[in-house]
Amino acid sequence: MSSPSQHAFQAPTGTRDFYPAELARVRYVQDAWRRVSLRHGFDEIDGPTFEHLELYTVKSGEGIVSELFSFQRFSGEKTYALRPEFTPTLARLYAAKANSLARPTKWFWQQTCFRAERPQRGRLREFLQWNADILGDDSPRADAELIACCADLLRELGLTPEKVKIRISHRGAVESLLLNKGVERETLPKWFPLLDRAGKLSNDDFIAEAGKLGMPPPIAVELLRAMALSTPFENPTTELMLSEQAGGRGPEYFRALFAELKAAGVADWCVLNLGIVRGLAYYTGMVFEVHEASGKERAIAGGGRYDTLIELFGGPLTPAVGFGMGDVVLSLVLQDNSLFPADAEIAKRLGTRPDVFVISNGTDAADGAVAPLLAALRHAGFHARRSYKATKNVGKLLKDATTAGLGGVGARFVVIVESGAAATVKNLESGHQHPEPIPLNQLVGYLRS
Repeated sequence: MSSPSQHAFQAPTGTRDFYPAELARVRYVQDAWRRVSLRHGFDEIDGPTFEHLELYTVKSGEGIVSELFSFQRFSGEKTYALRPEFTPTLARLYAAKANSLARPTKWFWQQTCFRAERPQRGRLREFLQWNADILGDDSPRADAELIACCADLLRELGLTPEKVKIRISHRGAVESLLLNKGVERETLPKWFPLLDRAGKLSNDDFIAEAGKLGMPPPIAVELLRAMALSTPFENPTTELMLSEQAGGRGPEYFRALFAELKAAGVADWCVLNLGIVRGLAYYTGMVFEVHEASGKERAIAGGGRYDTLIELFGGPLTPAVGFGMGDVVLSLVLQDNSLFPADAEIAKRLGTRPDVFVISNGTDAADGAVAPLLAALRHAGFHARRSYKATKNVGKLLKDATTAGLGGVGARFVVIVESGAAATVKNLESGHQHPEPIPLNQLVGYLRS
């Protein structure tokens, strides 16, 4: 009788498998997202993993359909799509209860998103994302408050203003720049997608694409130079400050934003850069992206002001500003800068480090006491583990108790059961070992003390 055929399966292209150590690093990032969000006064929300397809086409147009994992389960039923981002769901949630929500409303979200596109470095088909949004406040203070939250996350994970910069622009300022370069106002919607791709194009390709939109090569070169210029807020150039369309306030908006960023202690993270345009049509004002200094990676985060989106989803006219940060590029930047802590430190920060590792000295009486002791410790609320190895070598088992990763657990305490009645206890953090064996029925009290 022939044996059944075997099949070797791999994770789908553009997805990732997470073994315990890898998942701990992801949870470390998510934990930082959560702590920073709460620290800045954001409340957590969530929604379905999939939505009606129309929710995404209303916001982004029919062109987004090719980027989505969509499906129709039953004949005649509406088409659904796995969420490629969370902003449409957030807009739907806010629009449904806008009249009963406080102003401003500050929400954050962190879950999985899906995009049906070609995977490449920094871009996968399945990824984790963090969103933070402020709804109901149209002031430069709200813009700065959101940017400060983003900067605080970067700082929390060990990055510095020398390693990464928050590049800030304004759709109105970019419009003004284009108009001053001779672009006709009715053609502006065609320019934003091109400007958004400028960093991915060679200068010659950009000049050629600009020529198709009617811009002479010398003017396109001037435009490229203006877009490449990054300047600190303390010393903005005339070109960057030039805009009567920037929120209707022009230079006054940038001065007010800088004052708020300075008050929030994050001005040193920020530069003005008209090369940031965020090609999506729904942005209405300030836009920003986070880039690391080398320029090797894609944007770490990006966002801006979208003051008409809530109304598009059936809610009242509501000013809003938000950003998203994915885990893929962020993790690459952290790895490249050696900023992920050691596995033992991550376990300690996440609270996954075992309290107690129980081993036997190898006698029959001690072996028989291990299971009841584990039960007592767990009943008392301790994170307690044991070894499942066949070895009776206490030295090897102690190494497992002490070392995190590679089969070890890195526990706080090791308990060596010496008999059916007593155990030796050692604090692995301080190295202190209790001078005498402790009765098993007193062990919980000793560890609590």
